[in-house]
Amino acid sequence: MGQSKLVILGTGGTIAGRADSQSQAVGYKAGQITVQSLLDAVPDLEQQALGPVQTQQIAQVDSKDMDWPVWRALLRACTQALEDADTRAVVITHGTDTLEETAWLLHSLLPATKPIVLTCAMRPATALLADGPQNLRDAVTVAASGGRSGVWVVAGGEVHAAAQVQKVHPYRLQAMRSMEGGPQAVVEEGRVRWLVPDAPVTPVAPVARMVTSAPALSDLLALDELPWVEVVFSGALARACGVDALVAAGVRGIVVAGTGNATIHESMEAALLRARDKGVWIWRGTRCAEGLPVASGLGTDPAEADLVQLPVAKARIAMMLALAAQPRD
Repeated sequence: MGQSKLVILGTGGTIAGRADSQSQAVGYKAGQITVQSLLDAVPDLEQQALGPVQTQQIAQVDSKDMDWPVWRALLRACTQALEDADTRAVVITHGTDTLEETAWLLHSLLPATKPIVLTCAMRPATALLADGPQNLRDAVTVAASGGRSGVWVVAGGEVHAAAQVQKVHPYRLQAMRSMEGGPQAVVEEGRVRWLVPDAPVTPVAPVARMVTSAPALSDLLALDELPWVEVVFSGALARACGVDALVAAGVRGIVVAGTGNATIHESMEAALLRARDKGVWIWRGTRCAEGLPVASGLGTDPAEADLVQLPVAKARIAMMLALAAQPRD
């Protein structure tokens, strides 16, 4: 077991970014440095890995530009690693901007048979005090520790569950956070200390009546693109025309980031009802930074059937996967 390999997959991001000067922490270009070069910046990485390391460059993108071809290649590489008896765990280097969405995608589609650990950075690799090398070392430590299977995010010395993690700050190093549950573990001096019982961490199931299982992975990988789903925000002065334009353009689903307990401005709500009548899926979440919508608990209110117990960014991915499982006329 000690000689089984660790697979490290690179997708780009700030952790692989390059700037014109060491003092530059914004305005850099992401995804410029190879994953092998990232490993070379951590002298004792193979020691932390407790065995050999195999790298694969999946992509070199700024994660704000994450697309289905990269996701599809990443899913294939992860599947191959999970099926390889010689692979103990997988580490993925990724940008912070869409890391929570990629983590949720992998959590939703891949079997929890081995650890899959995503990591990132808020400063480019060329920065005077780059955070990427330490984050990568910590991620390898978590992956190699013989700990818990499933999808995890490691950053800033904390280990977050894929179902809970969100990016909450545009600049600070502690940008990844699990708003209510907190981190599941911490990494201290090359050791992992778990803070929660050894149990799978999953969100409360969405209560939307249209939620279905994700399609089989083989069927999903055969798709050229995922169904089109958008997030719209409700608030003061919200208007119907944006929803109407999306429906006219062919959107298949809309997740509403509602005010408070997933409430929606009356003007926008009328447009959403029209959209539903035309077959567009509508789910409601909250734009609040913490918490999830709370249903009455009676289970009989049709107005609550579209509440979704996920942050809206993850709910959007969940709807894409659910729609992909539906037959098209």
